[in-house]
Amino acid sequence: MRLNGAQALVRCLLAEQVGFVFGIASGKLTPLLHALSLTPPIGFVGLRHEAAGAMMAAAVFAGTGRVAVALGEMGPGGLNLASGAGVAFNNNLAALLITTNQHRAAAYPHRGMFMDMDTRAVFAPLTKWNATVTDGRRIPELVRTAFREALGGRPGPVHLDIAQDVLAAECDYPDDEFDVAPSRYRALGGPRPSRPSIDEAATLLCDAKRPLLVAGGGVVLSQAQALVAQLAAALRAPVVPTQMALGVVDSASPHFIGHGGLIAGDAVRQAFERADAVLSIGCRYSSWMWDQQGPLVRRAHRHVNINIDPAALGAPALHDIGIQADANEALRDLLAAVSSRRAHTEADWLPSMRQTRARYDDQLAALARDDGPAMHPAALATAIGRALPRDALAVYDGGHTTFWSNDLTPVHAVRTRFHDPGMSHLGFGLPYALALQLAHPQRPVFHLTGDGSFGFTLQELDTARRYQLPVITLIHNNEAWGIIRAGQRKQYDFEFATSLEGTDYAAIARGFGCHGDTVTQADQVAPAIERARASGLPAVIDCRTRFVPHPCMPAFASMNRFGFDA
Repeated sequence: MRLNGAQALVRCLLAEQVGFVFGIASGKLTPLLHALSLTPPIGFVGLRHEAAGAMMAAAVFAGTGRVAVALGEMGPGGLNLASGAGVAFNNNLAALLITTNQHRAAAYPHRGMFMDMDTRAVFAPLTKWNATVTDGRRIPELVRTAFREALGGRPGPVHLDIAQDVLAAECDYPDDEFDVAPSRYRALGGPRPSRPSIDEAATLLCDAKRPLLVAGGGVVLSQAQALVAQLAAALRAPVVPTQMALGVVDSASPHFIGHGGLIAGDAVRQAFERADAVLSIGCRYSSWMWDQQGPLVRRAHRHVNINIDPAALGAPALHDIGIQADANEALRDLLAAVSSRRAHTEADWLPSMRQTRARYDDQLAALARDDGPAMHPAALATAIGRALPRDALAVYDGGHTTFWSNDLTPVHAVRTRFHDPGMSHLGFGLPYALALQLAHPQRPVFHLTGDGSFGFTLQELDTARRYQLPVITLIHNNEAWGIIRAGQRKQYDFEFATSLEGTDYAAIARGFGCHGDTVTQADQVAPAIERARASGLPAVIDCRTRFVPHPCMPAFASMNRFGFDA
């Protein structure tokens, strides 16, 4: 068959059941946009900034496990796309990023035309793999390689930089070229662990007096959350989900002691201090799980580490038993091995950790009862958590704001609460929430953010209106870069360039054709959410609050001292 490069590319995307392509209508992308316009199974979403596209592709993978595509025109479009690519890369989320470049006669090396850029070099540190495409006949091969790299082992974004004339040029392809199933060119399942390593791990964990389970994003990816709960019950152990594994255990579970490490209160810190054995599953121990000494798993711990990525075994946390395996495969075998042994867990181990968590919850509840003239952030976060429908999806954006959302938003299942712990890119939340609404059109989606963060991507309210995506944004509006102002005052007793006073975010929303509302008291939050849902429009609820440091700020500060304390 004879196809141009863009048509061949779209046929490859169909083979992988890609559902969404995000981007901006651009001149050099015209052949690809034309091909997409003739391919209804793939939805194209036109944005207001390319960075949002990379964030939205990351969100699709986080929320569904499916790969989406984000586009960037050559030069500045590619630079914009790169600024969002880190959200996918640092959080191990698969995405296919595609950029155009000059025609082949003027690229690699470039000849000085406007919009020249070595795009492959720009994206190399932000992707697992990338390549330039200079011959349309190689498009099937390179797209398959891209998906194999994106989904193999630890997931991540990949990038293809395609010369503009390659998209338009026609080539002959074998009649069966696009009938090749993904199972023919990439593995569809992860590796299973060896039997000796599982037996050794089961013995170590059952002999422990105070075992602790740490579940990371690998558990979510392999859909192994039920096995984590069963193993926790068998070992009578507390579970700490990382920020990439929110919902692995229900926040009402008798095994839950806090989400995401250092910002989750005393129970998590004490659990690591007291545990004599730690099982880590699909967790890479980012600095959310550190203090000033580094990873909370110490050399003194007996540590079993299960990860599909060999680079995550032994670094940054040492282990006694390292198992390279898919989380689901490993937990199935480990659960079977543990069930044939007797656990020696101390009777008061789990209850004592739960009691510590309960005291922390009481502390948060006391803060939420503050009735000062401006809402306490704990009161606002508590009101939001109580008002969310049980089937809601929620995205936590904003630097300090995420701490309150992390503690006070109930979580019942995986892939319902989302954060960006890897890049911590302020402003990722609205694009993320829009992508989740596209992927789950029947579920309510909420975006919980700060006023500073919201400013980075608020232009995507226009995207929300055009595509009728009724995401509800709730802004913790303290009219400042609050955590930065607090740091300035603490470090040098000054305040500079931190004010964000005077912006009416509800009015901005209405200017985009969305619903806008303002609340000043916690008891106004639930009615405002009901009004927003009744409008059927994308909505912004401007919640006037004040800055109060989260109780875990000292723990966060201890992480930042890593390498500085002797």
